[in-house]
Amino acid sequence: MPISRRQLMAGGTGLALTAAAATACGSNTGRGAEGSRTRLTQWYHQYGEVGTRQAVGRYAAAYPGADVHVEWRPGNYDQQTAAALLTDSGPDVFETTGPTLDQIRSGQVTDVTDLIRNVQDDYLPAVLTPRTHDGRVWGIPQVVDTQLLYYRKSLLAAAGVSPPRTLDELIDAAARLTDRKTKTKGLFLGNDGGAGVLAGTPLYAAGLSLVTPDGRVGFDDPAAARTLGKLHRLYADKSLLLGAPTDWSDPSAFLQGLTAMQWSGLWALPRIKKELGDDFGVLPFPPDGPAGRPAVPVGAYAAAVNSRSGHRDAAKAFVKWLWVERADHQLDFALSYGFHIPARASLAAKTDRLASGPAAEVVRFTKDHGYAQPLLWTPASQVAYQDALHRVIQEGADPAAQLRAAVRRTDDELTRVRKKA
Repeated sequence: MPISRRQLMAGGTGLALTAAAATACGSNTGRGAEGSRTRLTQWYHQYGEVGTRQAVGRYAAAYPGADVHVEWRPGNYDQQTAAALLTDSGPDVFETTGPTLDQIRSGQVTDVTDLIRNVQDDYLPAVLTPRTHDGRVWGIPQVVDTQLLYYRKSLLAAAGVSPPRTLDELIDAAARLTDRKTKTKGLFLGNDGGAGVLAGTPLYAAGLSLVTPDGRVGFDDPAAARTLGKLHRLYADKSLLLGAPTDWSDPSAFLQGLTAMQWSGLWALPRIKKELGDDFGVLPFPPDGPAGRPAVPVGAYAAAVNSRSGHRDAAKAFVKWLWVERADHQLDFALSYGFHIPARASLAAKTDRLASGPAAEVVRFTKDHGYAQPLLWTPASQVAYQDALHRVIQEGADPAAQLRAAVRRTDDELTRVRKKA
């Protein structure tokens, strides 16, 4: 699968974008000589959508306040930026899935609260909250990506199945839509049965969370075991599509009739619309239990300013110009190269492509039910939880026992993080 806004890939080194970017490498840090026009460097991870690379170059070239040199950074982008932020030769402005809590606490990134002070309420809380610490904002969200459940209207109608509104209904629908004659499966959650892509989504569907607002484990509750146990029923009932030619992020299995329902991303919607017309619908992950709620996982890259930059004020001014003031660039970036939701609600409301049909539904339930991984959710907690989820779904391991181990590990991590504060 090509590199995209939703995936980072491994390997490779940075490439320059603009005509003058060849001099932005080596000894040129993008900070310019005294008395010259301000020079800024801006890093992006490598996108797979055609035209994105050229677009960010155009935005930089159009900025009147400084000479902005964009660098395209293939490879393990998180590692590259983490290492660069520890030196004096890192970028002035960089794209990030964070910033991380460690980067914020160690002073590696600049407070950008003042850049959005007058429009802060316009940003989707699900993407702004993970970039907010101690009441300050440390990254400006660029676009929003989200995951959702697609279903084939005609296949559901033929089986007498209504679009599932609860997890129990989803399990029942998947079983009824599985057809041995046509070899169509009821549901596709990825070739591993959903252990990888679902992550914390089932917890939020149960009315829980990964981490509570006060920094405690959010899934130390019997409801978590109940919900995860139901996911194994999908696997055990053999109503899940496994071993598809492409994985969950690609809608091919859904389009080819291999499955009646598929969990995928908003990026797949234009292709599905083109091939199926109106023969599909969209839903959030359905709620489970009396405290349940629909769940919509969201993610976003954000623009951050390197605190080591020799031109922090100039870098902040550029970020404000591009990601707060220039609505035309923000809409172009979100919708001309792939299919994404602008980070600001007012911009999403301005475009016809998101104003009606399934796209409008996705925007609505992303706003109403969206969640993102919290700032306190560490890689160690993620590994412990994912291991538990995998054993429950694929092996039928006892959910309560598996979650107890994940809770202990997460509690240790949260205690460690609090001590470092």
